Amino acid sequence: MLLRIWQQKIIDNFPSIVSRHRRFILKAPTGAGKTVLASEIVERFYKGKKIIVLCHRLVLLEQLEKALGEKHAVHKLSVSDLGPAFEGYDILLSTSMRAKAVLADAIPKADLIIVDEAHRVSPNGTGYKRIIDDFNEHGKAEAQFIGLTATPERRTGDQRDQLSLAFDAIIDCANIENLIEEGVLVQPVYRPYFVHDLDLDHIDISSGDFPVAQLAPAIIKSSMIDYAIRSYIVERLKFQTKPVSAWFCADISVAQATLHAIQEAGIGAAIVTAGTPLRERMKLLADHERGGIEAMVSVGVLAEGWDNPQCNIIVHLRPTLSKVLWGQSVGRGLRSASGKEKCIVIDVSSNWSTFGPVEKLEWSLWSHRRSYMQFMNRLNWIGEQQGGDDDGDIYLLCENQLPNKARCSHIYKKSTYKDDTCPVCGTYAAKDIYKERKRDSSLNENGLHRLFFDRVPKVYSEMNVSIWKNLGSSAWKSATEKEQVFLAFCMAFAEVSGEPTQSESDYWNAALAAETRIRAYLTEKKFRIVKRDFFDLSLLADGMLAGKEVRTLQSHFGISLCGPVFQTHTRAESERKYQKAIKVAERLAMIGCSAQDNLPYFNATDHLAAQAMKH
Repeated sequence: MLLRIWQQKIIDNFPSIVSRHRRFILKAPTGAGKTVLASEIVERFYKGKKIIVLCHRLVLLEQLEKALGEKHAVHKLSVSDLGPAFEGYDILLSTSMRAKAVLADAIPKADLIIVDEAHRVSPNGTGYKRIIDDFNEHGKAEAQFIGLTATPERRTGDQRDQLSLAFDAIIDCANIENLIEEGVLVQPVYRPYFVHDLDLDHIDISSGDFPVAQLAPAIIKSSMIDYAIRSYIVERLKFQTKPVSAWFCADISVAQATLHAIQEAGIGAAIVTAGTPLRERMKLLADHERGGIEAMVSVGVLAEGWDNPQCNIIVHLRPTLSKVLWGQSVGRGLRSASGKEKCIVIDVSSNWSTFGPVEKLEWSLWSHRRSYMQFMNRLNWIGEQQGGDDDGDIYLLCENQLPNKARCSHIYKKSTYKDDTCPVCGTYAAKDIYKERKRDSSLNENGLHRLFFDRVPKVYSEMNVSIWKNLGSSAWKSATEKEQVFLAFCMAFAEVSGEPTQSESDYWNAALAAETRIRAYLTEKKFRIVKRDFFDLSLLADGMLAGKEVRTLQSHFGISLCGPVFQTHTRAESERKYQKAIKVAERLAMIGCSAQDNLPYFNATDHLAAQAMKH
């Protein structure tokens, strides 16, 4: 089999990877060829050995059975299966919930377990927890547990349900930009809009995302579908080849309203949902791939496991707080095909302005309570591009009034088009988004970084350090909740390693080690950090300035912790410490710290008991 460059690189490095890691994720974009890679790994390194392949959906099982069945003896586990595993076959395909007795028999025998769409793995859930525990306790010492996904992140505040507890490393196989250069994927061209009358402010998001029962009426009440249709009609006419589109909707009511609007425009369309019978769904999707159906409207079935290389337009009508959903759905349009040069991404949900382009997304093995809150700001990513009033990328929002009295509302980058005219309506009637709509916090991370690296060395050089360095107990004892956040950041900057890390798991191991030491110190001293609903970067800036929220004692003690780092570490080391310290401080602020801590990496009761034994 002729492998792609990135696939061959992983195959060449695979012996080295498994010598260092037992449980790891192979991360590569949607459409890169992860299933082909898995098949080649099996062929090269596990031929004739016992293998379990797991996924969460029946349609994915069908795809994996077809891909692996060409060269291997494959058995797809059914709910009613009984008896010993691996009798007459080498590869067992299953969802995590099927025939539990057979799976329990198979895990100790397996040389390899592969999990497709590994971001779905819940280390504390009813399905995968049993499998992970069985593998850790009874699996062969030389066996591997490998995940495949384009989006290795779980957004959950449960510290016992973090992806890092199932996998000890992420192997970054390929990124979207490199695969575009190689012709494996096509370039996404974004057409983002800010729909002014979409009101999400009063929707309850305590579940971590917009509940569809509240989201769907807001979408239908707004002009979102109108914007999507209008933009689609314009964009489809620009293609020399036949337009083939996938429309992502929040629920069936939105999908049906969208389908009706598309058909009213004279465009062939159909709808698929989780309730569509599998045979009918496969028939519709096959017709869509052939071009018989131009627009496929979906609810919850195309974001994962669906592959139609002919799809050249993605229309996003699903506002979300999940960048996994955003990344997975847009990735479905990036596969290359003959005559396909690009994929137009029409986003009327503000997901592009919230998360940024999918090729720029960053992923994390750990999340914290309410980690989704920053994405309530629908211009979050645009705000992050601004380092201040005069630097950083500037984005414009077109306010030109169209013949139907609606505003154009297209978002585009300043200095990209001639005279800064809007690429959609061709006029200049735009405003600077950053200036008009400031981010929720008064300072973004770029501005904080500049202030920290300028201010701390200067203040520290002018301090009488002997006065401040012994005031830690006083600073913590009298600290307000906001001052606790600043002190946690300063302690983290002093504590965390500045050494370079080679993987996402190495990064978090270093960050959590520092967090553990801080928790230990605070627990021993009987100090606590009250958990907060928001992590406000401006509190850190205020502490450096001894401003309104952070008083002089806490400000100067914090700076006395940070200052020595600049004298003993290189700039690169300080940069690495700073980035980790932000993450540690955010976690401490959002999770809190107390004598009741019971986390996978720190149990306060056990720590105090161990300390008592020493004394």
